[in-house]
Amino acid sequence: MADKIIRVLLVDDHQVVRRGLRTFLEIQDDIEVVGEAADGAEGVARAEELRPDVVLMDIKMPGTDGIEALRRLRELANPAKVLIVTSFTEQRTVVPALRAGASGYVYKDVDPDALAGAIRSVHAGHVLLQPEVAEALLAQEDAGSGTGRGNTLTEREREVLGLIADGRSNREIARALVLSEKTVKTHVSNILMKLDLADRTQAALWAVRHGVAG
Repeated sequence: MADKIIRVLLVDDHQVVRRGLRTFLEIQDDIEVVGEAADGAEGVARAEELRPDVVLMDIKMPGTDGIEALRRLRELANPAKVLIVTSFTEQRTVVPALRAGASGYVYKDVDPDALAGAIRSVHAGHVLLQPEVAEALLAQEDAGSGTGRGNTLTEREREVLGLIADGRSNREIARALVLSEKTVKTHVSNILMKLDLADRTQAALWAVRHGVAG
């Protein structure tokens, strides 16, 4: 089972929060906390050093905040999935974080089972969105990315897009459509390029808005 352990990095400027998160996660058999960081810059450095599977990232931190840290990780092509850990009052900053490439978010008062489930979900390639944030993202969608661009998608790309909207990972899409993961990745890249979208989160929301979701 060791090969299925999910390696997690905690990035938060409050030691009490980090300690609480660690305590939550220590009871999970398939999750290991491999390190901690007290700000975004340290978080980026630790993520590059430790190469965790998932980073739990606070947004509001002194110096380098979570959004900037997320952008740096993406610039470095770090493969870690980033799960934002925030409070409800920070919704306005959660949306930019999701646009910067975060895989989702949880609240700081999340219970252990929900936190562990969120980590497993983003590790599996799913996008984890609470309804209010999904609505905020949809509200901010640029009218320019309208239905017309969907006409440039092939039938196979529309199938892939629909499965993205269902929260499927590339591996799950490959199984469903009897394709290789490499082929699925190519389709995903083409979809993002044709629709002028930055990531899977935006693709999923575009699909829901324009009736492509299953």
